[in-house]
Amino acid sequence: MLQFLKYFLIIIFITSCQSNANKAKDLAENTLPSSSKYAKNFQIIPFNDYQKVIISNPIHQSNLEYYLVDVKKEIPKEIAHQKIIRTPINKIVVSSTTHIAMLELLGVENSLIGFPQTYFVSSEKTRARINRGQVKELGNVQQLNTEILLTIKPDLIMSFEITGSNKTMQELDKKGFNILVNTDWLEETPLGRTEWIKLYGALFNQEKKADSLFNSIENNYLEAVKLAQKATTKPAILSGIVFNDVWNLPAGESMEAQFLRDANADYLWTNTEGNGSLSLSIEAVLNKAKNADIWISPGIYTSVEDLTNSNSMYKHFKALQIKQVYSYAHLKGATGGYLYFETAPTRPDLVLKDLIKIAHPELMRHYQFTYYQLLK
Repeated sequence: MLQFLKYFLIIIFITSCQSNANKAKDLAENTLPSSSKYAKNFQIIPFNDYQKVIISNPIHQSNLEYYLVDVKKEIPKEIAHQKIIRTPINKIVVSSTTHIAMLELLGVENSLIGFPQTYFVSSEKTRARINRGQVKELGNVQQLNTEILLTIKPDLIMSFEITGSNKTMQELDKKGFNILVNTDWLEETPLGRTEWIKLYGALFNQEKKADSLFNSIENNYLEAVKLAQKATTKPAILSGIVFNDVWNLPAGESMEAQFLRDANADYLWTNTEGNGSLSLSIEAVLNKAKNADIWISPGIYTSVEDLTNSNSMYKHFKALQIKQVYSYAHLKGATGGYLYFETAPTRPDLVLKDLIKIAHPELMRHYQFTYYQLLK
């Protein structure tokens, strides 16, 4: 009996040491630096046999966890009951045109096999695949066509919804589909949103390419910020448009306001709170921005005449009088989608250069606009 107890204690001791060693190993791996430098809503944490992805929801202050395991490897026992995504992804369904832009940036757009409301897609590459029947129409994002999904069998469905109210997504989850929630649209900085390319890199086993792409865009953006600081003046900027008697314009903590600060421009509402939009009366905007030097993003209008005719109050703004109004509305895809909303999140460096060209043309004499254009 004493001999048995002796062996039993030895086994317990060895098991305990192994368990502690494994915990220490996991802890060490778990404290490795996250891949996110600017993004606040995702993290990729590497382990020996898998990667842990944490998607944050800042609205509800909650997290979702996913585990990426290479298809050539066995699923480790310690994560067997977690949300597993096998990589690389070969077939994907996404739900936002900005997701398509990320796929194209990484060069994996041929993996896209389905999209809700395909007429919103402006990309020439993806429109061609839609026309060839390689990207299936899935209906409304709130009511995805489950029959088609069951036929095409995507490896992953990427959703941008975070409320859990989409019954279709709940049903698909019960049927065993992998659904990853993408909250890139809740990022607060331009580079933070673009950094989500690293998540796509992890999903497609293209981490090095994703890092290289992001580093290049980051360097271009930061160089543009430095250039803007050389300006000796800061023109006053007005943004937005009236819709249903309310003037909607970016709040001071929004991504749009950050772009203008980085462009070294004086956005007139830069000191306001909030990262969404402000809803003001046209009288309040006129009182503050009547003498603004430049007006950007005036809705869908593509000419000074159309803008002026849409509301008689606009003629009181100095920026319109001197024809310093800039818009991205002229860039539309074959089916009417706006390229700015689709691709700008992947290239904030080009957006910033456009804004510097607008605010400080003397610094960008030979630069050609990518998105914005002067209304005529």
